[in-house]
Amino acid sequence: MLRYIALRRNNIVKRIPTELYPQGNYPSVVFCSRHNFSLFSRRSSTSFSTAKSTMLSIPSTPPPKSKILVLGAGNFGSCLADHLGNSDHEVFMWSREARFVEYFNKHQRNPDYLKDHEFSTNIRAVGPEIPSTEMMKQMDVLLFAIPTQGVRETLIKLQHSLNRDHLPLMIFVNKGIETDTQALTLEIIADTCGSEIARAATFISGPSFAKEIVRRQPTSVSVASLTESQAKKASEIFHQPWFRCYTGSDPIGLELAGALKNVYAIATGLADGLGFENNTRAGLITRGLAEMTRIGTAYGASPLTFLGLAGVGDLFLTCSSPTSRNYTVGYRLGKGEPLEEIIKTLGSVAEGVTTAKGLKKIVDEMQVSAPIANGIYSLLYEGKDLHEGIQELMCRPPSRELDLPEKAGEPAKRLMQKLGLDA
Repeated sequence: MLRYIALRRNNIVKRIPTELYPQGNYPSVVFCSRHNFSLFSRRSSTSFSTAKSTMLSIPSTPPPKSKILVLGAGNFGSCLADHLGNSDHEVFMWSREARFVEYFNKHQRNPDYLKDHEFSTNIRAVGPEIPSTEMMKQMDVLLFAIPTQGVRETLIKLQHSLNRDHLPLMIFVNKGIETDTQALTLEIIADTCGSEIARAATFISGPSFAKEIVRRQPTSVSVASLTESQAKKASEIFHQPWFRCYTGSDPIGLELAGALKNVYAIATGLADGLGFENNTRAGLITRGLAEMTRIGTAYGASPLTFLGLAGVGDLFLTCSSPTSRNYTVGYRLGKGEPLEEIIKTLGSVAEGVTTAKGLKKIVDEMQVSAPIANGIYSLLYEGKDLHEGIQELMCRPPSRELDLPEKAGEPAKRLMQKLGLDA
């Protein structure tokens, strides 16, 4: 039997005889960078770094270092900062808490998330004051990793500091819909910073748990922008042998997929909490994907986006893992805990709870059939009895399995007009 070495940024593959690994303890993959290579054991998820090996040569030239400001020091913002720091970029991670800034810079650890992980020494925490204009001018990349409900406020504070003659690459990784306005992040950027900046904004989404990223477990994500060159730049900055990036041009679909899957994760966790098993989970994930695609198409997104990493990939991950925050909310609801207590003790933001409210208004406006999403909204915000809601969902008359709306695209058309891109 043979195992393989995958070389960074080319298609060269070398075979390794298993006799090099006695007792069958051979690696599944050997990932290489210009500094080291990491062995991912097929028996363990742990990575083992070795000294620089003469056995491997990397002919490609890595992209130049960038100065990157990560806005948000939560679970996902921290893991991406670590990934970028380990990729040799100079990273500044902003937090609004002075306690965090002091602790991180002293111990190179996050006191609240990924507590056992020692972060890259290429990261320095900054804050709690909003980054200065001078600092912003020095940045090549701004990475926004804050909850959707806080994006507008943050952009209003920062937009005056942006150098519009030499804009940094702006990347957004939040997943949600603004509750009060039902706006996607793309529209929030246009409202606060202008259409030119919105057109260049880039979005990253996909199945990517933070704890696995910091352990360099193979991860793949979607990167989308209305400006293809910006998506390619973001991809080059993030791309590593353990972190693959696939570019696209449908940020609306990517945003909707990333937001909506959190609502269906609540539904799946709910079912598991009630004691339902595999048939139920598989049905909810599949019908959830059908609803997401129907809603997204009605909005004006490409249905193909929902078949990619940001769609079915992230949906499957979030709906099938107990470590998902949104799944956990649903699971605890299924066990009978009140929503207020769950939110208070969760320890981090579950965007699906607020997204369900914004999604309800969008679904009603577009008159799209979304029984699962509507059921979650009724449970969270209208006090619907859980068992009554399940009965209503399962007792609906038979219907077509797959269908797309005949009239589609009005919300996206309005957004494109706001961006100066008349469809």
